[in-house]
Amino acid sequence: MAQFQYRAVDAEGKVVEGTIEAVEVGAVVARLHDRGLIPMRIGAPAAGKARGPRVALPALPLLTRRPPARSLLTLTQSLAVLLAGGLPLDRSLATLQELVDHPELRRIVGEVLHAVQGGKSLAEALAQHKFFPPIYVNMVRAGEIGGFLDTALQRLTEYLERGQALRDDVRAALTYPALLTCAMGGSMLVLLVYVLPKFSALFSDLGRSLPWSAALVLGVSDAIRAYWWAGLLVLGTGIGAFRYSIRTPRGRYGWDQWKLRMLGIGTVLRKMEVASLARTLGTLLKSGVPMMQALGIVKEIAGNQVIARAVGEVEVGAREGAGVAEPLARTGVFPQLAVQMIAVGEETGRLDEMLMRIAEHYDRDVRVAIAQFTRLLEPVMIVVMGVGVGFIVMSMLSAIFSVNDLPM
Repeated sequence: MAQFQYRAVDAEGKVVEGTIEAVEVGAVVARLHDRGLIPMRIGAPAAGKARGPRVALPALPLLTRRPPARSLLTLTQSLAVLLAGGLPLDRSLATLQELVDHPELRRIVGEVLHAVQGGKSLAEALAQHKFFPPIYVNMVRAGEIGGFLDTALQRLTEYLERGQALRDDVRAALTYPALLTCAMGGSMLVLLVYVLPKFSALFSDLGRSLPWSAALVLGVSDAIRAYWWAGLLVLGTGIGAFRYSIRTPRGRYGWDQWKLRMLGIGTVLRKMEVASLARTLGTLLKSGVPMMQALGIVKEIAGNQVIARAVGEVEVGAREGAGVAEPLARTGVFPQLAVQMIAVGEETGRLDEMLMRIAEHYDRDVRVAIAQFTRLLEPVMIVVMGVGVGFIVMSMLSAIFSVNDLPM
């Protein structure tokens, strides 16, 4: 049997830590339940791990100010477990404040607890902080009104888990191509900045004209070394102008529209947006949020302004009694399969279930498309890197061989 570390909460909200000897994690959970404890974290200690004094490093405000992206999911999971275990809301929040490690997140939970103790609802307390998105606040509000707050938090946990899983898959699939791009760019830069200048000095002393390829490569090398500051200035100016442009409504809409029209990538981005929209709307409807309010939330949190404008048109159509599928089809933004599935959901009265199926379907499509894209991208990038480095090497070799033509 192994020794498992545990962190649990008793009926009064007090945090209890210790170790239990058991065969598996399930046995640890059962024994904690027998003791009247709610398990929060269970893990086996590392063998031979030295337990020395912990040294607290000074926090860097610029790096630790914003809570990590995963912290909202962890916070929701913990709150759902505490409420499902029978703890009152104020004790659950007090326990969370004690468990949270991030200073900024601990401050946010403390302010939420203070607001709840002051008579505000949990939704009102959460709405005071931008850390909690609109879908989060509205689902909590619906759960409080309907008397199923723990269920609403469990649905929020599922929603956040699925969204985080998709982001993790996309990030993992693009990690290797990104590293390969950096390696390729670094190799080319080293050749152009440090290696080729040695050949340039040699050939200039010989005073002979070089082959066009060698002259081109050496000219690029000289330009990079002499005018690198101008390149950085142009690059910085371009990035600044682009960021300023996409902050305007017209510029942001044009950029989002261009992304959806990109060859190959646009289709994947469209499917990602449809999956996110369907999951958000389905989760809200399943939690008891009214349709018009749910559409307003989806429009507000949409990452693409083209999609947000289309949802706005759907919202107007639904208010006029046209439902969701018909206005959605008129926008021409969403795939026909999604529109047909939504129409079936409206006809059968199971729109929330159909939206969740749409989200799962397009999640799978996105994962497959990204996997295929990365499998194709990796050899293409290797070939491009080989051709670039090979061209530089062959240019230098042709220049070296041309030295043999010099009169003795």
